[in-house]
Amino acid sequence: MTTLFGHSIRSELLVLYVIEGLACFLAIYCVLLWGAPLDPLSGLGPAALLAVAAGLVSGASGLYRPAIWSRFSRLLRGSLVAGLLLLLLAWPLLHLFRATGPAAGPGWLARLVLACLLVIIATRLGFAAAARGGLLKRRLALVRDEAAPRLPEVPETEFETAFTVRPGQALAAELAPGRLRAGRVWAVVAQDPAVLPPAVRHRCEAAGVHVFSAAELRERHLARLDIDRLPEGWAATTRAAREGRAEAALRRGLDIAIALFLLIFTLPVLVLTALAVKLDSPGPVFYRQERVGRGGRVFRLLKFRSMVTDAEAGGAPVWASKQDPRVTRVGRFIRLTRLDEVPQVLNVLRGDMALVGPRPERPAFVAQLAELIPHYADRALVRPGITGWAQVNYPYGASVEDARMKLAYDLYYLGRRSLFLDLLILVATVRVVLFQEGSR
Repeated sequence: MTTLFGHSIRSELLVLYVIEGLACFLAIYCVLLWGAPLDPLSGLGPAALLAVAAGLVSGASGLYRPAIWSRFSRLLRGSLVAGLLLLLLAWPLLHLFRATGPAAGPGWLARLVLACLLVIIATRLGFAAAARGGLLKRRLALVRDEAAPRLPEVPETEFETAFTVRPGQALAAELAPGRLRAGRVWAVVAQDPAVLPPAVRHRCEAAGVHVFSAAELRERHLARLDIDRLPEGWAATTRAAREGRAEAALRRGLDIAIALFLLIFTLPVLVLTALAVKLDSPGPVFYRQERVGRGGRVFRLLKFRSMVTDAEAGGAPVWASKQDPRVTRVGRFIRLTRLDEVPQVLNVLRGDMALVGPRPERPAFVAQLAELIPHYADRALVRPGITGWAQVNYPYGASVEDARMKLAYDLYYLGRRSLFLDLLILVATVRVVLFQEGSR
């Protein structure tokens, strides 16, 4: 795994991104020279820009998720979505470079997108074949008692055990650099990191072998924290707590700029949605609900109304369920497409929310969950977001256990918060919306 701006990314995905980017650049460059009267140097800029765009649309279509590489139907569907997104981006991007004439024709654009699609599919089929052949597996040396449980939630398709060492054995000899290299060990993983003497740890790291506790490996691989192992006051050490004024100002400026763009870009859709909500069922177009924001401050969140007006006639807050009978016909559609969430850009402009952050929850639920789940109140360290790390990694939650799992992702975000991670979340949000993941 590779750490970028504090966030752990699987190294093979970075390799895939580089290979795909270079291959797309070459493919686009060849199409540019073939389809338009450009000299060789003038084609470099558009090719580079479109190669970057190809990587973004691949991420937005879920094509960097290894689980879909072996499912050709899902790979094909994601590739087609990526092609459509790239088609929408290609025309305005190329006109930034004043590509006219044949370069603006639909046939030429189709050839360009087709070339990228072939690269996207071919690279993933190649990586899928490598995964099936075990070439992408990482080998671990485990330091644990035989009676200790195996590493939970770490898939055998991605990791395999080279050998196991008991803590009572001579660790210096068992974990000698020569043996680690001979076993092609990627990391030494100890159930209890205290059993590893500092000298042994340093020798392993000097040999290029990572040393993790079991909790650290799960955190890096699953991108979520083990809530029960967090000490009191841990939030003060997070990146979110140590955010500087310059980064905070930049993040706020980006929030305002993107929120204004979304509001203007989606205005026709918002007007049609408001009309549909009004005609579908009696009641107001918008729904205002109290939510808990940064520092525990309560604000009124704005959404399109997707339920009947008396959805909580008893006054007690209720979690939404699958096939919830309170959801209207139009409400079901705007929930699936996430259109009901778009008015929250006004909350972003007011400063109640950010684009990216933990999902704001209702005061009654916050009080309940804070009593049941440790560190739940730590979510209020930053502004809540329209989207977030938990939203793109875990489906809609309607129970205490779901809230606990989503908190594990939210706290990971607080610990490793960066503009880079925000970008990854925004790109992943496109995938969630397009494929209606976790909607209810």
